[in-house]
Amino acid sequence: METTRFETFIDAIIAIIITVLILKIQQPAEPTLSAIWDLRVSYLAYLISFLTLFNIWYNNHNLFQKIDNIDNSVVWIYGIMTFIISLVPYFTMWVARNVDSLPAETMFGLLFVCTNILYIISIKAIYRSNPYNKFLQETDKKTFYQLSPLLIIIIGFILTYTVYRPGIYISCLIAVLIWICVGWRAGNGD
Repeated sequence: METTRFETFIDAIIAIIITVLILKIQQPAEPTLSAIWDLRVSYLAYLISFLTLFNIWYNNHNLFQKIDNIDNSVVWIYGIMTFIISLVPYFTMWVARNVDSLPAETMFGLLFVCTNILYIISIKAIYRSNPYNKFLQETDKKTFYQLSPLLIIIIGFILTYTVYRPGIYISCLIAVLIWICVGWRAGNGD
């Protein structure tokens, strides 16, 4: 299957999810700086989720510029990943409103673990459907860098369940920033 139509479809879904995400952010109770400050957790949760969604889009954009075809396994994996990322607005607002809640933190973290794993699996499936692509062969050798955000989120789980309740929340922010750096370097051919 050619990638142009598929890429457009994924782009549209991510755009809709980002739109729903921003619509879930509540407005400040009054037009003051303290009212804005009261919503800082919501803004940070939005930032983490937005950066994750944008990073998926950015990496897909760079990746699909380098390939011409995908197979059905890639389509199905992306379908599952699309389902998972469609849950981002729901769990973002849940953790934003309950940042000290263990279930909210856990579900937020699991969402990002699933997203990261599915993204890695989708990349591997794209590699398999383009076995002679030199760019993909070079990128495939950097698997450790693709796994580093996942390891950071796992550390966040350990922190949350032992000493620091918002550990997952903070680790998701750090993980997405690392994921952006890894994606940016890969997109620039480094």
